[in-house]
Amino acid sequence: MDTMDRPIDPTFLRRQRGKRIAYAVVGVAALLWLSVWLPSWIRPALDPDRIRTAQVQWGAVEETITASGTVVPQFEQIIFSPINTRLVRILQKPGAMLQQGQPIVELDLNAARLDVEKRAEELALKQNRRTQLELDERKKLSDLDTRWKLKNLEFQRFKTRTAQLRELQGFGAVSEEELSQAHLQEQRAEIELQQLEEDRRNLVESTQAQLEALQLEMNILEREVEEARRRLERAHIRADRDGVLTAIAPEVGASISQGQEIARIADLSSFRVDVTVSDIHARRLQIGLWVRSRINEEEYVKGHIARILPTVEGGVIQLEVELEDSAHALLRPNQRVDAYIVTARKDRALRLKRGPFISGREGLHEVFVVRGQTGVKTEVRIGIANFEYYEVEEGLIEGDEVIISDVKDYLHLDEVQIK
Repeated sequence: MDTMDRPIDPTFLRRQRGKRIAYAVVGVAALLWLSVWLPSWIRPALDPDRIRTAQVQWGAVEETITASGTVVPQFEQIIFSPINTRLVRILQKPGAMLQQGQPIVELDLNAARLDVEKRAEELALKQNRRTQLELDERKKLSDLDTRWKLKNLEFQRFKTRTAQLRELQGFGAVSEEELSQAHLQEQRAEIELQQLEEDRRNLVESTQAQLEALQLEMNILEREVEEARRRLERAHIRADRDGVLTAIAPEVGASISQGQEIARIADLSSFRVDVTVSDIHARRLQIGLWVRSRINEEEYVKGHIARILPTVEGGVIQLEVELEDSAHALLRPNQRVDAYIVTARKDRALRLKRGPFISGREGLHEVFVVRGQTGVKTEVRIGIANFEYYEVEEGLIEGDEVIISDVKDYLHLDEVQIK
């Protein structure tokens, strides 16, 4: 029989079967052991040196709207050109500290001076015309008065003669025709006397009307002369108050139109904050709301909304905030600040320091509360919030320590190790 066809030793087979069974038992035991201990080995853990925690405490909580602000001078004077002219010389540069009355630029004033002189000459001509009218009136009145006196004498003479002839007629010494002729002369003289009186009244009224019209023209010219002189005076561009020059007109030689801005002077002794905020908060905004503006990491200035501009541009509302300490030493022109508009406040509430562990605002959120070396996931209800604190309405008590670092990647777990 061929050697390849010999039967296998039964003892060898039993030994091999025993080895396979032993290997299977060891494998099953190892799997059981790993199933028990491996989860504890691979459970996620947080490094305590790389997370931040905060305790739940009682305190005040404000609800705020976050906005951006710019520090601007409380008072800024804009100087406009009162005339059409040309810039001759720039005497001060932006950033210069100015004192009241100090010249800033020099304008070409020749045309303005000629305008004053022209209007003054027109006024002088009107004044001369008035004087001439008054003289003419006095002369004509004098002539009329003389003629009236002469005519009155003539009238009195005719009147006396008529009375005498009427007496003589009673004696038959005067004819009816002669008496009628004398009476006619008396009536004619009386009518002429009345006409002279009417001429005098007409002359006075006519002259008075001309004088009144002329006086109106003179009043208008006087105002024009005064205004031209004021424009000429204002064209000497000077600082009306102490401050810093923040802007200046175009280059030397440039044409300047009446009403064109020439310079800006800022009073740096007091400031306000101009705030821009999204119009989605429009209904929550009102005059008088308190605003806290953060100058740096530690310094804030408090103020209130003094004005809400009526126009909305690009979905942004502009506010003016009046500061309690408008002369704060750290305030600078055009300084950017974070502004927090306070829309609600609770003086006593459970609060938790703000952090990235919560996304969103009011409502239910899941956080990890520190229990020994374990962070236990806990559902809490958040109320009002600001840039510093969340209000805790439910789920936590005073003294609870909460992980306030970003732990969103662990929220699928009920617990997380801290080691």
